[in-house]
Amino acid sequence: MPRTLTVAAAQTGPVLSEDMHSMVPTAIRMIDEAAERGVDILAFCELFLSPFFPNRLREDVDHFFVAPDCDVIRTIVDAARRRHVALVLPFGERAAAGRFNAALVVDADGRTVGTYRKVHIPAYFPNERPGGTGSYERMYFTPGDDLPVFDVAGSRIGVQICYDRQFPEGSRALVLKGAEILFMPICYSVYGDPEHRAEAWEIPLRARAFENGVFVVAANKVGSEGVRRHLGKSMIVSPEGRILASAGTTGEELVVQAIDLDEASIPRKRMPWWRDRRPDLYRSLA
Repeated sequence: MPRTLTVAAAQTGPVLSEDMHSMVPTAIRMIDEAAERGVDILAFCELFLSPFFPNRLREDVDHFFVAPDCDVIRTIVDAARRRHVALVLPFGERAAAGRFNAALVVDADGRTVGTYRKVHIPAYFPNERPGGTGSYERMYFTPGDDLPVFDVAGSRIGVQICYDRQFPEGSRALVLKGAEILFMPICYSVYGDPEHRAEAWEIPLRARAFENGVFVVAANKVGSEGVRRHLGKSMIVSPEGRILASAGTTGEELVVQAIDLDEASIPRKRMPWWRDRRPDLYRSLA
């Protein structure tokens, strides 16, 4: 008997206010649309409640970090609970252990299942091309130290935030722990090189799905925040690496796809990488 559920990626637009409350109506609107379309799990993009502040060096960033029980997060979670939609909800987390680029995982009853904290923290040099702002995440975020798998909506899911997707080891570790879907909240900018960045966008998303026999749900921001332009093209990828659904590059959009979790077993039998792995030869990777 098929194990079906419906997943969605919320492609939200640019954030032009530093008050995170300004994004609450957008979040609730997309939750309502997701509920109307039968979505079981909805993922928002990386740091979607604020502008992507790490593209600049600044000291006044305290207001971008909140606790999971703050009023902004509670309002969004309550809206999803009323519509019985589970969430992957990214935010800047303020905790005793540091400040994290995080994602709260919440089930359809509004219960917090857990929190994922981005483990790979990048830093990019700026360049002189339009939009080539660089990224200074290492100045703002503490790296997470775990790759948890969460039980949500009858499925097992892993979360990887943006830069994490570039590291196949993390995806493989999550799938070895039983993840059937990898949710990837992303804030992907063209960084002054739109042609190459557009071409490269889907490569790691499809590769992580294909090489692990797992569904990938990638939610990206779209539109311009000052000189920073986000690509959009949020997508859902099958365990065979095929794009099942994709958004455009110009506006907000909810990407929705019904999936059968049992389909993941088909490519794993056809291409039996799991059987043929040689972890005894890979020890140098660690």
